[in-house]
Amino acid sequence: MKKIKIITFILTVVLVTMVAFFGVYIHTQNRMEDKVKGYSYAMDLEGARVIRLKLDSGNRTVIKDAEGKEVQDADNLTDEELTEKGYTKEEQPYNSEDVLNKQNYETSKSIIEKRLKELNVDNYIVKLDETNGDIIVELTDNDDTDFIISSLTPIGKFEIIDSQTQEVLMDNNDIENVNVMYGAGNSTGTTNATSIYLSIEFTKDRTKKLEEISTNYATKEDSDDTTTDQNTESENTTTDETSTENEEEKSKEITMKIDDEEIMTTSFDEPLRTGLLQLTVGQASSDEKALKENVQRASGMAIVLDCGNMPLKYSLEGNEYIFSDITDEQMQIIQYVVLAIIAVALIVLIIRFKTLGILGVFSYIGLASLFLLVIRYANVVLSIEGLFGIGLILILNYILINNLLSKINKQKEEDISEISKDINKKFFIKIIPICITVITFSFINWIPISSFGMVMFWGILLMAIYNFIVTRNILSIKTQR
Repeated sequence: MKKIKIITFILTVVLVTMVAFFGVYIHTQNRMEDKVKGYSYAMDLEGARVIRLKLDSGNRTVIKDAEGKEVQDADNLTDEELTEKGYTKEEQPYNSEDVLNKQNYETSKSIIEKRLKELNVDNYIVKLDETNGDIIVELTDNDDTDFIISSLTPIGKFEIIDSQTQEVLMDNNDIENVNVMYGAGNSTGTTNATSIYLSIEFTKDRTKKLEEISTNYATKEDSDDTTTDQNTESENTTTDETSTENEEEKSKEITMKIDDEEIMTTSFDEPLRTGLLQLTVGQASSDEKALKENVQRASGMAIVLDCGNMPLKYSLEGNEYIFSDITDEQMQIIQYVVLAIIAVALIVLIIRFKTLGILGVFSYIGLASLFLLVIRYANVVLSIEGLFGIGLILILNYILINNLLSKINKQKEEDISEISKDINKKFFIKIIPICITVITFSFINWIPISSFGMVMFWGILLMAIYNFIVTRNILSIKTQR
């Protein structure tokens, strides 16, 4: 029975170690794919994408009528047609001189940081050049980086306007929250189609305004009333005027715009009394790729609208990849050196404590392997400081195992379980100051410090649980008959 327990323990440790260091590969679409989650590296280890957002110095063409009011939907008119209607063209800068100030620079930087946070970007740096308003963004490079970058430049200006009078009915100030929602949708020739909706929730005091707009701009159906052919000319005239009025009322619509680009022109089927407005993004589809694109598009729009309207217009000036100062060859050398040191230290345990040392070594390797898996699935971002944290946990665990084996070797007649409890209790009492510091570091919003704190937090927690449950029971096998 004793041998069976030892063999089972050793095989389990070997299996966990193989998974942690080599992964689990499954045949997927004509290739072998590792199903074990990879590490998340900080920019100092993986490199970074460096984005420069520069104030747009271009102009936009504005068409105005004879009264000086801006005319919408006149971009397709020729110069002759504009002249006939009495319209004139003007060139206006995207960023006028009166908005180029430090306050707007800071506001734009804060909105970009908020967007990055809502995009779940854990590792980023945003810098502001106060002399010219340029914003530098550094973030890790992955499959979502291009989408993230595309969500940084839009202004986020939202408007609901009257399609005829161009009166602004609602804007960003009326928005409370924006989310992405899913629902069943119909698409020609498609079964089990899914629609992606942009759900805009308006503030409580503007809910009544949305209901009022959706009532005034609701779709009107034709009247079923009929007229006889015997009506007088005046009656016909009245009927014609009424029909014209009804036609005008029926065609009353609103236009939704984001950054002055028309999203849709529509009327409402029914009054909206809940303060929620849902916009369909793309066509309903069951194709995975199309759904992913629609979700990504809707998510980008939701985040841009949810984070507020930027006071300045920025354009993407630079987009380059900066390599880490630490090369792959240097990382491999560091790994080999660390593994060599650990191997020597574990051999010392085997020489000193014989069979007890072998069990201690396998316990140590098991914890190290589990630790590496926990770091991955806990989404810990590894920086250089985080690597130091891994090394420190391995050292602390070695000290704990060494103390435990020494005490058991000296007091052979005592209960190993009780010795283990005593050693663990004394060890973790001694490192209480470290534990407090680690917890504090984990909540600091700076990758080098938070990476170290999170690595140490999960390491100490795993040490406490693993050594109390696993190591104690494994070493107890030696005394069993």
